[in-house]
Formats: sequence, C-alpha cells, structure tokens
Amino acid sequence: MDFSAFKFHPVLALPAGCEVFDFTRGYDPAWALGSPYGIGRYNEKRVGMYTTELFTRERRDIHLGVDLAGPVGAEVWAFAPGTVWRVGYNGAPGDYGHTVVTRHALGERVLYALHGHLSARSGALRAEGEAFEAGAVLGWLGDRHENGGWNPHLHFQLSWEAPATADMPGVVNDEGRAAALLRHPDPRLVLGPIY
Repeated sequence: MDFSAFKFHPVLALPAGCEVFDFTRGYDPAWALGSPYGIGRYNEKRVGMYTTELFTRERRDIHLGVDLAGPVGAEVWAFAPGTVWRVGYNGAPGDYGHTVVTRHALGERVLYALHGHLSARSGALRAEGEAFEAGAVLGWLGDRHENGGWNPHLHFQLSWEAPATADMPGVVNDEGRAAALLRHPDPRLVLGPIY
C-alpha cells in the first residue's frame, strides 16, 4: 500500500526536536523528564521494562507501537477520517488503561488504530460506530492512576486486523515478533518521520 498517497493529521501536538527515548535498557518509573514531550520507538526490544505479570509470563518485551509522551490532558486527534471501532478499559497493572480503537478505510485497505493510556473521560467522548473527520479529538492523555501506571503518553499502534475488543498486543516476545510486525505495521507510516 502506498501511504504517501494520503495526507495524515498529527495524533498529538509535539514540539520540534522531541527527545527520542531509548528503552533498550528498560524503564525507570521515577525518571524525571526534561520535557513532558518525547517519542518511544516501534519494534524496540525493551529488556526489563515490562515487569508485571501481564508481560513476564510470556517474556513479552518487543514494542509494537510508537509512544508519544505529552502532558496529562493533552488532546489526542484522529490521523484520518474513520469510525470508532471499540472503546474500553484494560485495567491490569501495566496495561493500557483507557483505550479507543478506530477504523480507517484507506483506499482499498482498512486499517485499525489503537490509542492507549488515555484519561477516563476519553471513554465517554465518542460511541462505538460514531464517524469522525481527520483531526477530531478522540480523547486525552491520562495520568498514572488511569493509564496503567505509566508516565503520561499515548501508545499509538496500527493493525491490519480488526481487534475483537478495545485492545491489541502492545508488546510481543521474540517468537511472535515476525508475525506481529506483519499484522501491526510501523505507525510512522501515518505519523511521518518523527524519528
């Protein structure tokens, strides 16, 4: 598919020159950011970062989305016209917290996008099946108590397959990596060359 044939809206307002995080050595929840903005990479092996049972029992540590850090309450926008596919809450420790999954028809293909780590009020903003335009507000970045316990950020992930619930596997293990990368393409296809 030729993504260059489409014009996409940003999903979060990021200033120029954002720090690109390196999580290959793990994650420190007490880490003080120099700025509330930053970018976490796609297809990055994050050893030691995912420490809750949700991830450790299958040794999942390869990231399938792009993380876009910003301040609590920052607006999350639709990258293209579409419909709300699923709205939900993934409440396990270390999970997404509140999510919105959208469906987008791009030419002959359909693409789904997961927006994770949102605020609780995001779940009441739009109903499943509701149509929206590019740039529409889909929700807001959530704080730690509502986003799975993480520093405020958006986990943005794409999928060629329709998820049954408001969830996608955000990280996989080594054995599942190749197949997962085929199902979940690089979000920079719609985000642009942000790193």
